[in-house]
Amino acid sequence: MSIITISRGSYSRGKEIAEKVAEKMQYKCISRDILLESSKEFDIPEVKLVRALHDSPSVLERFMHGKERYLAHIRSSLLQHAQKDNLVYHGLAGQYFLLGIPHVFKVRITADMEDRVREECKRENICEDEARYILQKDDEERRKWGLQVYGIDTWDSRLYDMVIHIGSLSVDDAVDFICSAVQKDAFKTTTESQQIIDNIATAAYVKVELIGVAPHANIVCNDGHITVHFSKPVSSLKTKIVAQVKSIATNIDGVKDVTILGVPESPHGKVNPFHNIE
Repeated sequence: MSIITISRGSYSRGKEIAEKVAEKMQYKCISRDILLESSKEFDIPEVKLVRALHDSPSVLERFMHGKERYLAHIRSSLLQHAQKDNLVYHGLAGQYFLLGIPHVFKVRITADMEDRVREECKRENICEDEARYILQKDDEERRKWGLQVYGIDTWDSRLYDMVIHIGSLSVDDAVDFICSAVQKDAFKTTTESQQIIDNIATAAYVKVELIGVAPHANIVCNDGHITVHFSKPVSSLKTKIVAQVKSIATNIDGVKDVTILGVPESPHGKVNPFHNIE
């Protein structure tokens, strides 16, 4: 049992590969339905969620804490699916949203530009020049999104456990490689790795619930014990905000207690390490 993320560019056959891998492994396959579920659950128009994933982050700045809110929603939704294991997720940012989980097998699918251009021409009924321009722009926006949000280049092969180029290798070849590799012990779910994803998923859900009052806070969960990290000096944290954070978090199912940490200023104006705020 494991989780597979497949990152791909437009018309690189990644969606087809993901669906065939899921069928062969008898795993659930998800992508766009994550957006639909998040949109319904959190009452956010689907088009805004789509833009959050596929456009550069600047589009989200039109909304109050837009980037933080939409990324938190998508991540929480994906993690709730991932907790159930036996999952294939294809699309942008899967490898980011599932960082730190040992049993995630991360794959990147690439394809020749000319093959992608022909596919775009056929699907959209446009000329080669227009198709090439659209694909290059899409690649640029996806790469920019990763760099601006996470500071990581989505084209960096070090992010992935396997990179497969569709050309000499067929879609079926890629499916066989992925299904074989993911069955290695390194990607099998263990009791320890399941606990890790459960903690991360709980922290992500708490993040969603707190986004309106603490959009920049970092949330950590350890077996139901929640720690909310603020990067501001203690003097700038309002008592009302602290009370709201504790009230919201403690009423979430599975949360046992809440600790709030802040960064105080020393008398010399320097920031001290995190300390507990009672």
